[in-house]
Amino acid sequence: MTQTLADLKKISDAEDYFLFFNLPFDQQVVNVNRLHILKKFSQYMTEIDETFPDITEAEKVVKYSEALQSAYNLFLSSNAVEQKLFKVFNDKPKNVVMLSDIKID
Repeated sequence: MTQTLADLKKISDAEDYFLFFNLPFDQQVVNVNRLHILKKFSQYMTEIDETFPDITEAEKVVKYSEALQSAYNLFLSSNAVEQKLFKVFNDKPKNVVMLSDIKID
């Protein structure tokens, strides 16, 4: 069966993306990093769309597959706090003075 972008757009679960692209995955890794993998995958897809606007649908599906694999691999050796993909990880806490903000003369 040929995968199409229309089929891809119907997917909403992380596991279904891996199944769509026929990529192996560790369920535990997906359980812990689900939203982060999908967020990074989305960022990669946007980069692909901007960098390769004229590629065929089949080529785009291949690049998207590689993008999902890259997003997954990123979280095999990193974590959500290190990647800071979501706003909550970039916001400074209010009413807190960080030790790194204290200067000693």
